[in-house]
Amino acid sequence: MKKIKEAQKTLREIRPILKKRFNVNKIGVFGSFARGEEKRTSDLDILVEFYAPVGLFSFIELENFLKERLGIKVDLVMKDSLRPQIKKRIIKETIYA
Repeated sequence: MKKIKEAQKTLREIRPILKKRFNVNKIGVFGSFARGEEKRTSDLDILVEFYAPVGLFSFIELENFLKERLGIKVDLVMKDSLRPQIKKRIIKETIYA
């Protein structure tokens, strides 16, 4: 897969689509890619914030769209759904596009 810089570049390029089609406010990468610890088999952990609540089907559609555009399996997580025990750590390591 791509390194973090490539993923960020792609996310920045598709940002207008993400905003218009999926109501995305902020999007960033966290996890092994953000820490520079990714392996060939790693998926890409993406943290997303929306302007307004989205339904399950829209969320899954966004996850599939990102997988297709980034060329890697994506684990999409909503910031509002993070457990308090891990929220600070994830927000701290997230690299926003």
